[in-house]
Amino acid sequence: MTRTARDLLKTITAELAPDPRSNPLVPLIAAGRADREVLAALALEQMRVIPADRRAFLHLAVRSSAEPEADAYFTALADGEAIAQRRLPAFAAACGVDETRAAAYTPLPGCQAYPAYVAWLALNAAPADAVLAVTANFSAWGGYCATIAGALRSHYGFDDEACAFFDFFAEPAPDLDSTAERAVQAALDAGRLDESRARDYGHLLQSYEALFWRTLERPA
Repeated sequence: MTRTARDLLKTITAELAPDPRSNPLVPLIAAGRADREVLAALALEQMRVIPADRRAFLHLAVRSSAEPEADAYFTALADGEAIAQRRLPAFAAACGVDETRAAAYTPLPGCQAYPAYVAWLALNAAPADAVLAVTANFSAWGGYCATIAGALRSHYGFDDEACAFFDFFAEPAPDLDSTAERAVQAALDAGRLDESRARDYGHLLQSYEALFWRTLERPA
């Protein structure tokens, strides 16, 4: 039986699902035991991650001009990052981060490895392979954001505006999922999808994601 994009996305997402032990920080936030300075660092790191990822996705969309389904997927991702960027300042402000503090902040290499690799994918990965890897990675990220949004309200007293950044990523995105499926299916039909390479990309994305959270938990 011919493999479908839906089956492939489901399989690779399950394969790349992170070990719960790989993210020590989100459970601390969920329990209300993470220091507010850690939350501030999370905001400061995301202030660099989000615009970097948006530019990377826009570049992937440009590189996908001959693959309209992939183009639509990366354009939608870039649009989502733009929305997230507008919601991020409220979270940062709730953490005590102002423009002066943001300007003086030195980003942590372990946190910025993730967007650096996304930028590498934007320059080097075949668009369809990147679709598969990024989609699998986003499954874990959405779950983290849902947990953080709930904890910020219940343990830290943050209001809806301050939680909106995480609420956005925690929301189901059926239209985006459908767009990813169409992009992967088109690549499968055209014989231009390298599943092995996409798995490698996805594995590295998940590894850099885990490094992001471990670095925030122990920045020293």
